Amino acid sequence: MSDEAHHERERFFGAARRVAGLTVLSRLLGMSRDIAIVALGATRATDAFWTAFAIPNLLRRLFGEGALSAAFVPVFTDVAEADGWDKARLVLANTAGLLALLLGGLVVVGELAILGWLALGAARWDTALLLRLVAVMLPFMFTICLLALGSAALQCKGRFSYPAFAPVVLNIFLIAAAAAAHTLLPGQGERQLTLLALAVVIGGAVQLAGVAWLLRRTGLSAAMRLRPVLAPVRRIARLMLPMMIPLGILQFSALFDRLYAWWMTATPGEPMLELFGWSIRRPLQPGVVTCLYAATRLYMFPLGILALSLATAIFPLLSRYAARNDLDGLRGATNRALRLSIFLGVPAGVGLILLAEPIVTLIYRHGQFTDATRPAAILRMYCLAMPAYFANHILLRAYYAQQDTRTPLLVTGTLAVCNMLLVIVLIFPLGAAGIGVATAATAATTAGLLTWRLRHRWGRLGLRRIIAATVRTALATAVMAAAVIAARHGLAGPGKALAAALGPAWIASAVVVAGAIVAGAAAYLLAAVLMRCAELGELRRRAPAPVPPQDAATMDRDETENANDG
Repeated sequence: MSDEAHHERERFFGAARRVAGLTVLSRLLGMSRDIAIVALGATRATDAFWTAFAIPNLLRRLFGEGALSAAFVPVFTDVAEADGWDKARLVLANTAGLLALLLGGLVVVGELAILGWLALGAARWDTALLLRLVAVMLPFMFTICLLALGSAALQCKGRFSYPAFAPVVLNIFLIAAAAAAHTLLPGQGERQLTLLALAVVIGGAVQLAGVAWLLRRTGLSAAMRLRPVLAPVRRIARLMLPMMIPLGILQFSALFDRLYAWWMTATPGEPMLELFGWSIRRPLQPGVVTCLYAATRLYMFPLGILALSLATAIFPLLSRYAARNDLDGLRGATNRALRLSIFLGVPAGVGLILLAEPIVTLIYRHGQFTDATRPAAILRMYCLAMPAYFANHILLRAYYAQQDTRTPLLVTGTLAVCNMLLVIVLIFPLGAAGIGVATAATAATTAGLLTWRLRHRWGRLGLRRIIAATVRTALATAVMAAAVIAARHGLAGPGKALAAALGPAWIASAVVVAGAIVAGAAAYLLAAVLMRCAELGELRRRAPAPVPPQDAATMDRDETENANDG
């Protein structure tokens, strides 16, 4: 490997650490936001809010971070490499203009449909509340999708900081709105939730303004244009359109969990569901969607900090290797990222399983939210496949870098249907925890199939190194688990005594969680050092200063010098 290629690779892996640092701030604020909002309680009304919030996020994942992003990044990178950033800027302007037109039309159609439904006046109070909240938050889809497109362009330019920081803006608005709801509108549940919905839209607009300013500063800004439709934009569309149906199924599967939980919740006066002449007992209780959201946020916390940071940083690198037909580079970078994913994902999943209830109690059991048992049970099931969640982020980007969107979407789209069928069945014997089991089983199967297909295409992926790393990680995790269990049991008594002395009940959980995390992390790191886990060295390695680029790669210098400006 040349010095330039080595330094380029190390710089992108170093970007993962920088993105992780910024993402930690975002996730901590996001956790503060969730604490404030979930404290409103686990009721049918709060279930309506979280269900409504999932709808614009579904469209964001489909148009902003799904099909469009997967098609846009490789094509945009190719244009920048071959024709320079001036041509790439025009591609971005053309793509943004067409996307804005599509999103604007969807928002208008959605608002009119909701207004028509509400005008009929036949909806129950909870359904009417759900529709009103969707109507308020639907414009968020417009801003967040354009934000995702602008962020993808910045990442291709080497600007990882603002895309990682942007969620902080939304979190600040929601925290402020939650504080206002608690202090100015106590006990006025529907008005509190409406205020939160408005904060979502305002925060999204400010986020978009920030990315527009940074695009202008980096020379990527141009007025949106609809015509002429450039050839690279047509190429993006050709890559994107075949993905829409399978990806739509995949993303609807994520929304389906909340919609189905909402539908299968037994409410006073309506404990049974009448379906095709059959009376079916609704197995879930009010507040279940809020509990699902709380559990989802906790298992996604390590994903957002660790897995997404690594995947975000490696995607442009993989795209460049693919553009240069460097198969060795693709295999090496993917192998390295997968080993890091296992090294981080296995202990994260085991730790959350062991500490599920004290973590839920510490973070969410405040205000009107008093049930820690239900979200803890769901969280444990989600975490069964934590390494697979980590690996899937890397595997998907390995396919997307080669502009193969068909294979991963056929796999994930097919399994998404299986996931929905599992959810339909498993909630009857397992309750809401069945949703976690279905999600974990689907993720593990997805990782296995994607790896198998990638090995068939690339040849050897270095699976022996991955298996050896997995064995070392499993042994280190066993040591960590023993330390966590010992700390949890040893600190339970002192934690209760301290809580009794100081007053707040959450102190007992704080003592257990903090002590167990410190003990577990120390034990895991010590075991990793003793077993000479190479992945520990990868995480500790500092990215080297970039060498001066050659000829067409002059953009790399600007990217590195300005990477922290966002």
